[in-house]
Amino acid sequence: MSSIPTTSSPAREQWSGQLGFLMAAIGSAIGLGNIWRFPGVAYTNGGGAFIVPYIVALLAAGIPFLLLDYALGHRYRGSAPAVFRRLSRRFEWLGWLQVFICFVIMTYYAVIVAWSLRYTVFSFTTAWGNDASAFFSSYIGVGELSGSSPAYFAMPVSGVVIPLLIVWFFGLYTIARGVSKGVETANKVFLPLLVLMFLILVVRALLLPGATDGLNALFTPQWGALLDHRVWMAAFGQIFFSLSIGFGIMLTYASYLRSRSNLVGTGLVAAFANSSFEVLAGVGVFATLGFMAWARGVAVSDLSGISGPSLSFVTFPTVISEMPGGALFGVLFFGSFSMAGLTSFISIIQVVAAGFSEKFGWSTPRATLVCGLPSAALSFVLFGTSSGLYDLNVVDAYINYIGVVGAAIVACVGVGIVLNRLKVLQRHLNLVSETRVVGIWWRVMIALVVPALLGVMFVQTVWSYATAGYTYSRNFEAVFGWGMLLLVAVATAVFTLLPWRTPVDSHEPVDLDVLEGVMR
Repeated sequence: MSSIPTTSSPAREQWSGQLGFLMAAIGSAIGLGNIWRFPGVAYTNGGGAFIVPYIVALLAAGIPFLLLDYALGHRYRGSAPAVFRRLSRRFEWLGWLQVFICFVIMTYYAVIVAWSLRYTVFSFTTAWGNDASAFFSSYIGVGELSGSSPAYFAMPVSGVVIPLLIVWFFGLYTIARGVSKGVETANKVFLPLLVLMFLILVVRALLLPGATDGLNALFTPQWGALLDHRVWMAAFGQIFFSLSIGFGIMLTYASYLRSRSNLVGTGLVAAFANSSFEVLAGVGVFATLGFMAWARGVAVSDLSGISGPSLSFVTFPTVISEMPGGALFGVLFFGSFSMAGLTSFISIIQVVAAGFSEKFGWSTPRATLVCGLPSAALSFVLFGTSSGLYDLNVVDAYINYIGVVGAAIVACVGVGIVLNRLKVLQRHLNLVSETRVVGIWWRVMIALVVPALLGVMFVQTVWSYATAGYTYSRNFEAVFGWGMLLLVAVATAVFTLLPWRTPVDSHEPVDLDVLEGVMR
């Protein structure tokens, strides 16, 4: 069968095959949020009943938007700025917005991975002793885990510096090696190891006394919660952030696929693999929490710290200290936690490096260093300090719930309504995939349903942050919350106005009529 004509540059990197792309996509989707966010979100939003809105959100928003990212990247063959520039010059800024959102995310994501690497070492001797909370506070250089009026402290935390250097070296080295030799190879090693280690951890957790109580607490349905709109918004938010969609990652990854790729099939496998791992993480986490409640003679509902940093770096170390064979359990948990973080971390860097490389005509290693070194420096200055946890909490909340959600809404409305490109993208998805299942339902979801649901979440979040604040003082959040969003907006405007050093406008997507003839 003849090859499919394409005008994309022959020098553009490609995955070695469909499997390499699939593993990279799953590796990006399975990250820290799967382990420390999903169990807590499910538990506080209806338990077993949460599975209903979760599945609806997966089918109605997660998979449709994932396919949008795939279609854009695969058809227009470029980084996020290049893809949106090729769609319309009016929308190049949206690509740069996604790039600089990723730039900010990778500055603090690296620090969390560094903490988990250090805790993997701590696990061998259960170094936190009998007071995991005080140990974590001491390790990251703060006196307590929460406070109403924190302030920025420039004092670097010595225990964070070395693991953070390791994380950044790994990330930049992997991306500099390229898509197939770097990103793909790393995921082929780390993803199977991650799944194997976590499966062992879950089996061990299920054998602990009280594990059943933990699972009952997680999965007992509270059907009344389904009448609360906040539960549905929580489900859509979890799916959205978990799949790594809307901020350039899957779009960029799909751009390295060969012309003939089963986009729909791959998207479905990646989406359901990610959700399956989230449920697996929930089983492992709550079986462990059930043991903790049993050991203390309390109900699971009386435990605190069931999500976020407290779950990973306080609650779990506490359980590890109390359980037989805790050191091995700790190594498995923090080792798998680290690998989940590393595979997601490199996908975030890839978005930024690809944007710089194509805009200025730089080689991949050069683009990686130019964008990676400043981000690494900010990582140490902002989040590797004594106030790093506070800084991280605020930046993460504002960048994700305002920046990422806002960018996704613009993408849906821009592509679906303003530019009216969904019919072309729908046809592209169907032609390159083994089954033609993408129909008008997909266009309705992208153009109307997804932006409407995300719009509600966006307005509620902006109003809440503007009127009541997030958690800390207004001045602190003005700097690290609104201030960070402002810096992203300014960088987006500047890089949009800079001239391209590569012939970005000369690219023409594959003629769909020709493609259809070849596929026959």
